[in-house]
Amino acid sequence: MRRWNGWGDDATTMELNAGTRAMLGERLGPGHAAADAAREDLLGRIPPSRLPAHPLIATDAGSRLAAAFGESYADWIRKRFGELPPVPDGVARVKRSEDVRTLLDLAGAGRWVVIPYGGGTSVAGHLDCPAGERPILSIHLGDCDGLVAFDARAQLATFGAGATGPRIEAELRPRGYMLGHYPQSFEYSTLGGWIVTRSSGQQSLRYGRVEQLFAGGRMETPAGTLTIPTFPASAAGPDLRELVLGSEGRFGVLTEATVRVTPLPAHESFHAIFFPAWDAAVDAVRTLAQRRLPLSMLRLSNPLETLTNLVVAGHPGLVALLERYLALRGCGAGKCMLMLGVTGDARTARHALREARRHCAGSGAVYVGTALGAKWAAHRFKGPYLRNTLWEAGYSADTIETAVDWPRVPAMMQAMEQAAHDAFAAYGQRVHAFSHLSHVYPQGSSIYAQYVWATAPGGYAPNIERWRRFKAAVAAAIAEHGGTVSHQHGVGRDHATHLHVEKGPLGMATLADLCRHFDPQGVMNPGKLLQDGGPWAP
Repeated sequence: MRRWNGWGDDATTMELNAGTRAMLGERLGPGHAAADAAREDLLGRIPPSRLPAHPLIATDAGSRLAAAFGESYADWIRKRFGELPPVPDGVARVKRSEDVRTLLDLAGAGRWVVIPYGGGTSVAGHLDCPAGERPILSIHLGDCDGLVAFDARAQLATFGAGATGPRIEAELRPRGYMLGHYPQSFEYSTLGGWIVTRSSGQQSLRYGRVEQLFAGGRMETPAGTLTIPTFPASAAGPDLRELVLGSEGRFGVLTEATVRVTPLPAHESFHAIFFPAWDAAVDAVRTLAQRRLPLSMLRLSNPLETLTNLVVAGHPGLVALLERYLALRGCGAGKCMLMLGVTGDARTARHALREARRHCAGSGAVYVGTALGAKWAAHRFKGPYLRNTLWEAGYSADTIETAVDWPRVPAMMQAMEQAAHDAFAAYGQRVHAFSHLSHVYPQGSSIYAQYVWATAPGGYAPNIERWRRFKAAVAAAIAEHGGTVSHQHGVGRDHATHLHVEKGPLGMATLADLCRHFDPQGVMNPGKLLQDGGPWAP
């Protein structure tokens, strides 16, 4: 069963080994574990629904509470400390586009607020309910998840937008195909959520980001139905797919999506390579990306993340042997680990690996085989479970990501980590901040920063204050160094205040005009992507 106040299935846990606990104590001091609020307490405080009775809409407290939260840190501490936010007045579990059409017509007539819900994995506040007098309807797409059509000759598959990653792959693999989109939230996030937040999977180097996978679909908007046909390519004006990609529920509800699928590969493996220093590692990865070798993944950890990953992996005796071997080969303190994936037919995979190893060796890198890669692959979706365990030990965790052109990568990574250190120092706290390049391109790279700090005593108020200060500081550093407000998690409410920096006044006005065009009554997901109020409010 899925946890109501944490990540994932409640039967799955990730333990903190002794080395990890010692590292946290040394770097952060003791944690401050807090007693969790009871679900029953929050349920008892949910006000009566303001929606009229309707066969599609459930108004029980349990359904409404479950749809009120995503997985952002703000969501996390609200659930853990029992801070009840505004919740939907009702939840409609839809099975088809026609159900959504009916609900949007009702919402427009009654001026309800509508918030689309996929897998509930948003880390950017996409599910936040606004306070106010208007009733709020959550449209839950979890039952709109079937395979609608499959065309092997065109390599296209159409799914309901509520299809999760496992459901998609389970439908495609018996047919000899796969989608290949693997965000860390793969087990719970949905196809529609990926598209409307411009998601990126762990092997985007081979399969592409979701904008390359999304071929067409159907979106129900308050103004009507937008149907986007599939073409291999088109020069017929602006691409309407772009109106759906990154729309975050502001224009309507995506109900069906057609995606470009790929035949199952004959070979896939993941390999670990260690570099003696960060600068050499970044240069090597940049060159590999620009050579466009047929690799499926390049994931480069900075020195502190490399150290952290080795500690968290456990098996201290084996890790010590590995580190002694690496030190003898010139990779001691300051070493960086590259996780490299090769996917495809066996011959192409061998060639790609051979060329990548040869290139990396020229930078003093040491190849250590597939053992670490196999361990990573086996646990590739389990990382978020550590958040549960850290909380129980008295520590908080969050991530912030961006993307920037190659010349700015080193300074950006340093600035993001330093901004967090400075923000927590104002409270007399330390933060464990480390980063990796999770997706690389010929022009630049994403930077995925992770932060761990001791949970503050005193409940919700001091912890939300610290988090907001830290988020604002890192966002300012990103803007100062020319990075995007989001590489893969969307904008939501949490990043909406910063969007104008990269879109500019005319771009923001264009987005506001699109909201007014598709949603003249202003019912769709207010405050997400575009702020409530202000010059660009729709």
